[in-house]
Amino acid sequence: MTHDIRVSVKPAYIAQQSQPAEHRFVYAYTITIENGGDSAAQLIGRHWVICDEAEKKQEIRGIGVVGEQPYLPPGQQFTYTSGVILDTQTGIMEGSYQMKADDGKLFDVTIPAFALVPPHAIH
Repeated sequence: MTHDIRVSVKPAYIAQQSQPAEHRFVYAYTITIENGGDSAAQLIGRHWVICDEAEKKQEIRGIGVVGEQPYLPPGQQFTYTSGVILDTQTGIMEGSYQMKADDGKLFDVTIPAFALVPPHAIH
């Protein structure tokens, strides 16, 4: 939790869209952003760092998420699902959201690293 903004992530391997023989591994991730503070904030931008098991790194920056810049009053949450394609079976994602408080101050909310691992690869 950063600035009373909590981010939770649920990754999922999408077997029907993946093609392991072609080095294509598809993952979806569902993110819930919850404002646990006393003042509202708006998500302005995102920054992702995605690394696969071959240490290939993708860095993504953009405005909003899934075409939106959600405004979160205190106690409200926003959930969305997006995806990523890796060249290897597993990987790790981490990043941050740039937020804007009602008073105009900008702050970053850290998204802790989470693993992208298909169920059959978990030991």
